[in-house]
Amino acid sequence: MSVKQPRIGVVIMNLGGPTSEESVRTFLYNLFRDTDIIKLGGGKFQTGLARTISKFRAPKVAANYNLINTCTEECNGHASCPNKGKSGSGCCSPINGLTENQRAALEENLKKQWPDHFVKVYTAMRYWIPFADTTLNEIREDGITHVVLLPLYPHFSWTTSGSSFRDWKDVKKQQANEGKLVSWEEFYIKSYHLNKFYLEAINTRIDESLDQLDPEVRNQTHLIFSAHGTPVSEVKSGDPYTKQIDETVEAIMESRSRKEQYWLSFQSRVGPMKWTQPNTEELVKRLLDYGITNFLLIPVAFVTDHIETLCELNIELRETLEEEGYHVNNLKVMQGLNDHPLFIKALTEEVGKQLSHLIPADNISKNKQKQSKSIVSP
Repeated sequence: MSVKQPRIGVVIMNLGGPTSEESVRTFLYNLFRDTDIIKLGGGKFQTGLARTISKFRAPKVAANYNLINTCTEECNGHASCPNKGKSGSGCCSPINGLTENQRAALEENLKKQWPDHFVKVYTAMRYWIPFADTTLNEIREDGITHVVLLPLYPHFSWTTSGSSFRDWKDVKKQQANEGKLVSWEEFYIKSYHLNKFYLEAINTRIDESLDQLDPEVRNQTHLIFSAHGTPVSEVKSGDPYTKQIDETVEAIMESRSRKEQYWLSFQSRVGPMKWTQPNTEELVKRLLDYGITNFLLIPVAFVTDHIETLCELNIELRETLEEEGYHVNNLKVMQGLNDHPLFIKALTEEVGKQLSHLIPADNISKNKQKQSKSIVSP
């Protein structure tokens, strides 16, 4: 009796971003209504607060998205984007197109690795399209038997990967109540912050950035690893994110023989609560006060360029320093990993670990040999 081949689905999970100026307010509303981000107990109070915050912040945030929009001529995002087939949008987050590139590259890699299996990579965004319900429906229609959930957050936090996992389970439960049952096995990738290919990808991006500087400036450049901040209360509650960030930075610098001066800082704090320190902007100012004027900012926790790298670090930080009279000789922001081949290789490896019981390593080896023979055969 022949054994039915598994049909593999991988869901990459990301933050998402608005696809038009009109969608910015809804995107922000979804973000601030998330109780994993702002812990106010949910309910009517938090919903009302999210509605108020999104209303007043939307105009400024929309203006920032206009500054960094990358699909003005043609939409390069997911198939569900309303701009698909149109001339693009003036206010579309780059995270949409870049995540689509990551999805396509990962799918290509996995299909090469498992040519005898059906493999498809899906996208599920947390705060804007495509939402989890859309992705679940696609998986069901494709007859997938094994699903790997892969957050594009190498470091686990309840506010990022945890929130995406919770949302996925909530939507699944809601669909089950509507008669849409789940018939596949699921596997969760919680973190991969020390994956060797992920670390190599960051090191490659660092070298690319430093190679663009003349030798004198390069020798004086300090590396600042900038991660998204988190409330101190989260750290005290046992959230592993900050510890994992530190482990990533130390692993990177160890592989670089610690030849550069380096610092770790945190950005994007929101609200009056105490957040992880030092803040990126404050650290840069302090170093400037000490006479250090050359910096390479490394968005260590952001694997996809978006508003917090392209605008907050590359535009707003520069403007603030200039307005406050600081002299900066060189401030460079490292390009995000995006679809760097080594990062895609890291994601491929992490998926493989989850399914090693399903597709043994010797099976993968045979497939690679088969591909190699087909290349050299006349």
